[in-house]
Amino acid sequence: MKVLKFGGTSVGSVESIRNVKNILASREGKKVLVLSAMAGVTNKLVEITENIKLENYSAINTIITELKQKHETTIDALIDKPGLNSYAKAFVNNVLEGLQEISRNKYSEKVYAEVVTTGETMLTYIFSTFLTNSGIQNNFLDAKDFMQVSNLENPDTDLVGKLFQQNIENLESTDIYITQGFVRIDVQNNISTLKRGGSDYSATILATAVQAEEVQIWTDIDGFHNNDPRYVENTHAIAELSFEEAAELAYFGAKILHPQTISPVIKRQIPLFLKNTFTPDLPGTKISAEIHSRGLKAISAKDGITAIKIKSNRMLMAHGFLKKIFEVFDKYETAIDMITTSEIAISLTIDDDRNLNLILEELNAYGEITVEKEHSIICIVGEGLIEDKSTSRLFELLNDIPVRMISYGGSDNNISLLVDTKNKIKTLQGLNHKLFEEQEVPQFV
Repeated sequence: MKVLKFGGTSVGSVESIRNVKNILASREGKKVLVLSAMAGVTNKLVEITENIKLENYSAINTIITELKQKHETTIDALIDKPGLNSYAKAFVNNVLEGLQEISRNKYSEKVYAEVVTTGETMLTYIFSTFLTNSGIQNNFLDAKDFMQVSNLENPDTDLVGKLFQQNIENLESTDIYITQGFVRIDVQNNISTLKRGGSDYSATILATAVQAEEVQIWTDIDGFHNNDPRYVENTHAIAELSFEEAAELAYFGAKILHPQTISPVIKRQIPLFLKNTFTPDLPGTKISAEIHSRGLKAISAKDGITAIKIKSNRMLMAHGFLKKIFEVFDKYETAIDMITTSEIAISLTIDDDRNLNLILEELNAYGEITVEKEHSIICIVGEGLIEDKSTSRLFELLNDIPVRMISYGGSDNNISLLVDTKNKIKTLQGLNHKLFEEQEVPQFV
């Protein structure tokens, strides 16, 4: 069995939905499809949650009307058999009526999750009915019946697999199962989410749960590029990445993959392929346990970083000082990305500043605190990177761009730089020039 995930742009229009059907037809064997909502729909649903806070029911009704028109227009374009067309519209209307009822409740995290996950529910049913209309047998599955994910960082894939098998054992045999990404059931048995972009994570959790032979993530980019093509010219797709390389790139900002996607499949060493829905014949990127080459592979950037510096003379030779600092961040469930230390100071970065004020209040007891926002982490990745002689050229960048922090040696596969976000593009372009254009680096294409 294979797990295929198609993102919002891949199912964003009637034409692209037809394209997904053609991709399925060209691939044999049993498949589980994990689908996102249509492009733009989740943003509209988030707007509804904002209006729930304001109790702006007129705006909510307007958005729901827009969603109804969008999905019914899609149904009319894809499903020409009257009975199936009516069933699909009735299903969408039922979902939207439920959305209307939910929107009358007081805002809460539970209400938020129930609202923002309805896009996937509507699209997957429409797609399932579209396949049936085209004579392609399939089974529609509700992910809420088996995506029991109590712990976001460490999902119980065995439980998900058991529940999945229970859900399909009484269904008519088919090669295609269709379900939703993004949604999960949490530890309180409430509808929740895997966070924005979490459909990738849904796919790898499910692939591990059903012991799939591979995962395919279909998007609108032809694989991992060696730099960010939005800011850097002449980037190229990388044919092969190790799990560790891909995990570093995803965590440190590569938009093509959700940061947690890799972790479930590492356990069972299930290969993951990144493919372009609109150019399906291109090879894309294969991510696996295999290491095909060493040295520099790619550069990515992560924005929204806050740098915190704690300066204290008491730190000098003070046993347990770092432990106390880390306990503050642990208390507020805030992860640290980068860290550097000196005799009298410690600098670190976070990407989640929701509890920043509370953290700073407690850190003030340990020394003088300096906070710098609007920074970016630039991550240079490759197997055995720190042994690659050409890597040293990145430090020439210090001549042109102020670098706030450098993390070197914590991993053989990653060197990270912290820069002011206003210098991010210049940094990406400068690194590309020094590390790729001026070096005889193999083109991993």
